[in-house]
Amino acid sequence: MRICRFDDDRLGVVRGDRVHDVTSVLDRLPAVRPPFPRHDLLIERLAEFRPLLEAAADAAPGRPVDGVRLLPPVMNPGKIVAAPVNYKKHLDEVHADAALHHGNQIHAIQRAGLFLKATSSVIGASGTVGVRFPDRRTDHEVELVAVIGRTANKVRKEDALSYVAGYCIGLDMTVRGPEERSFRKSIDGYTVFGPWMVTADEIADPTDVDLTIEVNGQTRQNANTRDLVLSVAELIEFATAFYTLHPGDMLMTGTPEGVSPVMPGDVMVATIPSIGSMTVLVGEG
Repeated sequence: MRICRFDDDRLGVVRGDRVHDVTSVLDRLPAVRPPFPRHDLLIERLAEFRPLLEAAADAAPGRPVDGVRLLPPVMNPGKIVAAPVNYKKHLDEVHADAALHHGNQIHAIQRAGLFLKATSSVIGASGTVGVRFPDRRTDHEVELVAVIGRTANKVRKEDALSYVAGYCIGLDMTVRGPEERSFRKSIDGYTVFGPWMVTADEIADPTDVDLTIEVNGQTRQNANTRDLVLSVAELIEFATAFYTLHPGDMLMTGTPEGVSPVMPGDVMVATIPSIGSMTVLVGEG
């Protein structure tokens, strides 16, 4: 199943090139009052709600996907956990290019650990990445993103994939400079999730997923998750050794080699065939 959010916070099920409005299903979510939950209520109950979503999609007329404004597929992620230099060739290219590391010490992921991005940086596929500092280099980084489906703490890698609700495409936009990663990568609009979330059953093996990004029609990154240093399951084990993941938390798995700068006016097309493609514009910040 492919689940999206679109237009004025509508919920949709995507089938082929059409989106079916299933917003009415959200009426079945429990009403909440302070203290508000730290997790996403729909993702928490996705397995229970899936038959309801399918039935609502059957009854709803479809609209062309290219005629709606796609929002981030998860309504309320509590955390965005990201993996630095999690492809060996990307680690090599960062070490080799001072414009990428700016004198910062760059360590292998097992030593560097993970980092967090601000949830305020998130936009959907129909959003525009606004270049905040035009005098500095802003790069694209395409990634496979796992959506956590249930509370996970001290999870073994052998069990880790059972905690995944689904996957989407992510762009970890980065302004280069000497500051800490999480600071430079948390600019408004510098985290793109989309075009929708596919449920975990649609990606049988997350260790064999192709991902590419084109900028103005030119391929910049083209890789497969088999080249990850730490797999999705190992990343979940690593993350939950330190803190609890909750339903709706987003795990960005790292970007391969080929990162390069973008500027206002550029058009980025990110593709993971088992998920889809999203076209994201670059504008002024």
